[in-house]
Amino acid sequence: MSGAAWAVLLSAAVSAARVPAAVSPLVKVRPGAVLPEQHVARLSLARGECEGLQVVVPGPVEHLEVSPLSLRGPGAPLRADLWRVGYLNVAIPSNSQGATGPWPDALLPLDAPAPGPHLPVVVYVEFCAPTSQGAGTYRGQFMARMDGVEQTSLSFSVEVQPFVLPITPSLPTSFGISRYSIARGHHLPAASPEAQALLRDYARVLLEHRLSAHGMGMDPPPVTFGPGDEAEVDWTDYDAEMAPFLEGTVLPSGARFTTLEVRDSPRAQTEAQKVAYYRAFSRHVRQKGWPAQLFFYTKDEPKPEDIPIVLAQSRRARAAGGILVLVTSPLEEALRNAADILAPPINCFYPRSGPQTCRTVVEMGPLRQRLPSGTKVWWYQSCISHGCGGGGSKRTGSDEAYTGWASYMVDHSTPTNRAMGVLAFGNGVEGELYFDTVFAYNTKRDPWTDLFEFGGNGDGTLFYPGTPARLGQSGHHPVPSLRLKNIRDGLEDYEYLRLLAQLGDATFARDAAYRLARTGWDIRQDAREWEQVRQVVTARLRQRWTASEFAKRPSRHTPGSTP
Repeated sequence: MSGAAWAVLLSAAVSAARVPAAVSPLVKVRPGAVLPEQHVARLSLARGECEGLQVVVPGPVEHLEVSPLSLRGPGAPLRADLWRVGYLNVAIPSNSQGATGPWPDALLPLDAPAPGPHLPVVVYVEFCAPTSQGAGTYRGQFMARMDGVEQTSLSFSVEVQPFVLPITPSLPTSFGISRYSIARGHHLPAASPEAQALLRDYARVLLEHRLSAHGMGMDPPPVTFGPGDEAEVDWTDYDAEMAPFLEGTVLPSGARFTTLEVRDSPRAQTEAQKVAYYRAFSRHVRQKGWPAQLFFYTKDEPKPEDIPIVLAQSRRARAAGGILVLVTSPLEEALRNAADILAPPINCFYPRSGPQTCRTVVEMGPLRQRLPSGTKVWWYQSCISHGCGGGGSKRTGSDEAYTGWASYMVDHSTPTNRAMGVLAFGNGVEGELYFDTVFAYNTKRDPWTDLFEFGGNGDGTLFYPGTPARLGQSGHHPVPSLRLKNIRDGLEDYEYLRLLAQLGDATFARDAAYRLARTGWDIRQDAREWEQVRQVVTARLRQRWTASEFAKRPSRHTPGSTP
């Protein structure tokens, strides 16, 4: 049975047994599904990794109480974070891969208002193992009380592996976020201390999911220019906002952002002032000792008439020194020498039959040959993956061109949500860009009921605004999505494969990646196949790690722990 078939099936068999069932995180549990029953929940995770699993509670249940879940084993107890899965009602499918109706996505507090009577009751259970966690098997019981009467349980077994994933991700990323968007979504003044604190909460959640952010507070540091156009910059507020994410003090693990973008300043008017301001930015980052990749984001997706603008931006940033120039474009001869980081959409790397969705499709090997030596290659998703019109194209042959791609849409499968990490390893991509994570907060519609943007459900939005009115709690909170967990799991897939390659098994790692994602539009959809490949890779890694010198190093110095 395919993963897509699993996601269309659930309730009858599970409800009849009146006991909870463990369901793979690679499956989206939709109403009416009948999934294979697993009444012992088993997980495997590396030290330095987070891994989730879904527990489907037999319904209907109006009030669910779940006891704190802590597993005991050879090291410190492993404590779980628990959420209840919320549903988004999709009115227009993203394309023919999607479908209307309820789709699981928001991860709600357990005491949030109950879902509708016809929706599955699903608890997302997540364990995170610190790099110092003792390897071995940890066991415990998931205990739940339904409607104050019936109690049920599920046995949990988690195997913590001896190998360690890097604290700071090996693959640079830059995902957009904005204090102004967050303030709109939460109905707060953008300049309020509450909005400032909320931005930090959102950025912390991104970092917990191995993602770095651009945008953030959006405001550039104040700058003045002297008679010789020398830039005097006040870094006080900027450092207060950004330093914790660049110095590793936000999370107990010490994880840091991998990237940092230059915030352009409208006060820099002349060519000399712009270069001086960029030079001051570069010098400040260097003096602070921040290891993140500093980059200048040129005009996004430039049209032919925008090429002179991009060339001028590239010239200024390079004149300042220490700044990489990022250009979001397919390979263009006029821009080939302007980019230090070229970031085409993912569709531009993989040819396929039928209509092309990228104007210049060049596979990675030929692309690198045509770029100047040392140019980094990133990529990103856009609506040209699922089709910018939504609902599937009515033109003959067009719909197929927009199906199968790696996708962050709500109504697409978990394997397509998760595939970017595997694809990045298999293709040698050096970073990932994503334009926004809270885009829908800017619209007049309610993100809790409508995330349809750019022809897709959830395009540019990976959070929900957790307001007191919505959650029935005091204060404001970012509500993460299942898709954010899937992206995190994909980045951890990348770390597994990269570590295996570092330990001398690069061919094995590439073959494993190819088994899951042959191209950006040919991704295996069977959850069991993904799990089997992960098990094989884990066993190989455990064997290689035990015999390697890395096993003897302190966990703070694991390979790839700095970008």
